Amino acid sequence: MRFGAVLFFLAALSSALAAVPPALEAALKTFRADPPKGWSFTQTTVGEGKSTVERSDATRPEFERWSLRQKDGHAPTPAEATHYREIRSRRSRSGSAPSLVDQFALDTLEVAREDAERITYRCRLKNAESGDRTADHLQATLLVHRSTQTIEAIELSNREPFSPALAVRIQEMNTRMTYSLPTADSPSLPQSVTTRVRGTAFWFKSLDADLSVTFSDYVQVRRKQP
Repeated sequence: MRFGAVLFFLAALSSALAAVPPALEAALKTFRADPPKGWSFTQTTVGEGKSTVERSDATRPEFERWSLRQKDGHAPTPAEATHYREIRSRRSRSGSAPSLVDQFALDTLEVAREDAERITYRCRLKNAESGDRTADHLQATLLVHRSTQTIEAIELSNREPFSPALAVRIQEMNTRMTYSLPTADSPSLPQSVTTRVRGTAFWFKSLDADLSVTFSDYVQVRRKQP
């Protein structure tokens, strides 16, 4: 019985993988949500009346790459720069985030729209191993560029209003990530992330929030030949 169960599982897995269209499968294999190693870039974050401009320098050691260029429209004060370094240091020690691709329930994949150049897929998200059921209310939309087999955009959004916690009601939750098309000189690179939340807590406290992150001034760092 155990051997039979294993065969059934492998057959089901093979069927699920086979259902993924070749262009999307190729795009997912090369996709990465964050900028690739070996590239320096500027990251600008704006939201809730605050803003930061940061620079990631790929020529520097891993734990020294990030620097704060601007804070709320002005050059950072010594205290702000120190606080920033402490926050960045804690983030570096916290480890990497879960892979976004691993959260797609590809067995629920469907075509939302398509034309000669692009095709848009939609699928559900997998629930977290912790038992959190938020994914039951969410979906992912993936925009694939056919000829380059590249993901141009990913949108995560709620399919319906939901309550992730007691007395919390989310009416709208949307995150959209965009990426450039690869060229002869560069791979696909992150361009922007925008997040919009509309909801309430305890029926009167607003949870509305908007956040945008843009990536710019990419420079590839070429290693010196020995």
